[in-house]
Amino acid sequence: MQAIHAKNYDIVFTETGYEKLNSILKQKDYSILFVLVDSNTHENCLSQFLQNVITTLTIEIIEIEPGEEFKNLETCEGVWSALSELNADRQSLLINLGGGVVTDLGGFVACCFKRGIDFINIPTTLLAMVDASVGGKTGVDLGPLKNQIGVISNPQLVLVDPVFLETLPEEELRSGYAEMLKHGLIHSKSYWDDVTSSSYSAFKDLGDLIHKSILIKNEVVLEDPFEKGIRKSLNYGHTLGHAIESYFMESPSKTRLLHGEAIAIGMILANFISTQLTGLNAQEALDSAKAITKIYPFVQFDDSDIEAIITLLKYDKKNSHGSIYFVLLEDIGKVKLNQTVSNDLIFNAFDFYKNLWNK
Repeated sequence: MQAIHAKNYDIVFTETGYEKLNSILKQKDYSILFVLVDSNTHENCLSQFLQNVITTLTIEIIEIEPGEEFKNLETCEGVWSALSELNADRQSLLINLGGGVVTDLGGFVACCFKRGIDFINIPTTLLAMVDASVGGKTGVDLGPLKNQIGVISNPQLVLVDPVFLETLPEEELRSGYAEMLKHGLIHSKSYWDDVTSSSYSAFKDLGDLIHKSILIKNEVVLEDPFEKGIRKSLNYGHTLGHAIESYFMESPSKTRLLHGEAIAIGMILANFISTQLTGLNAQEALDSAKAITKIYPFVQFDDSDIEAIITLLKYDKKNSHGSIYFVLLEDIGKVKLNQTVSNDLIFNAFDFYKNLWNK
């Protein structure tokens, strides 16, 4: 797969990607190489990665706990302390080897440590490959509130090696697939058809789809790196999806949802809302929603759940001047930004979601 040129860095793949990585390690005057992993990538991915690294630098491994609940400032403090104890300086390099939590948090750690050190992202999950590791967004959660603390700062390199996907459980692959479905909805009917006619577990087909998804995201980011306009389209399904994810994370009576599971629901809700506000064809919304329900399990919501989710919407990062803004569709591949939605319409969207499973 050909390298993708982003803003001041490249997104590279497999063998040629490792060649690019080793070239950077050789050319730049780094003092120490740090690799940030969680316990899962430490066990399943680290040795595979190190086999492909050629360097005389000292390599230090820093491990964090896996899971969204550890994507917080407390974990950052632990990593910063480890870097200091291991004599990191401003010429150190941090390689983030992991999923979205590792790349988001690791990038933020690197941006803040000694006012900024270089970092490289090596995503090991489908979600991180097509979304989290690309585009320069770094950050952590504030309690259950998603990505409230962070900065936009580009890595030196993103290296995508689909071999790491073979270490993932099915539900993690399915979670990442939601972002590819989103790319289809906001980009084009042809890519939507490509994604929905494939499977998140078909490794031989995923490489080309991953490359296309990254191209789609990168094109948007290049046009609008700081999310002043069209980059907001990448949040399709995320306004309600993030609120759902946060609610299920903080509610002791609920089973936590993976990011993609919540975003899948958010996209179905946004589809319905789009039929009511921005002219998305009702049959198109229904067909795409049914395609999503074939992949993701049903989640039960009662009125009190929905009210709590609506309350959480005020923390969405797209909000401005007290208004809650949604990304909606006029058609597949044609987005409409900065749309306000009534609470009654949100309740109706949840009814639409529930009725999909009753037909």
